[in-house]
Amino acid sequence: MLTKTLSRRELSLGAAALALTACAKSGSNAEAQETGMEMKMTETASNIDWANLSEREWEERLTPMEFNVLRKEGTERPGTSPLNDEKRDGIFVCAGCELPLFKSEHKYESGTGWPSFFDVIDGAIGTKTDRKLFMARTEYHCSRCGGHQGHVFKDGPRPTGLRYCNNGVALDFKEA
Repeated sequence: MLTKTLSRRELSLGAAALALTACAKSGSNAEAQETGMEMKMTETASNIDWANLSEREWEERLTPMEFNVLRKEGTERPGTSPLNDEKRDGIFVCAGCELPLFKSEHKYESGTGWPSFFDVIDGAIGTKTDRKLFMARTEYHCSRCGGHQGHVFKDGPRPTGLRYCNNGVALDFKEA
């Protein structure tokens, strides 16, 4: 018998699926809203206000490591992400809200121990200056949920010359 420990994310998705089923059986989303129930279809549902989820809601949706990186601007240890070796065609999406951030053809091996990309999908990220390590770096985050992804440097390959150095735990991969 195969057993598996479920993550908070998997439990949340299961609960959302049950809520969706219950709302669908009750007749309409309007009925669910009138009774104070919020209809959550999946993490990619367009009706979720990603930028305004509470810290508690994020803690329920994410694993502790995802929460640390995406919401607290932490960093995972280099060389620990299985996405370092991901070479299939597909899209890398935000682990918080599943917004597509990078195309697989923009990924390259930077030798840093973190998944690295030389380009980003238009409109997918926002940036700000990070001065935490006594120097100015450009931090980037998901433009939909604000989740911290990593830092961008000007030492990448052509054609952009940029290196988006991403925390692997802040990404999920969707095969084409």
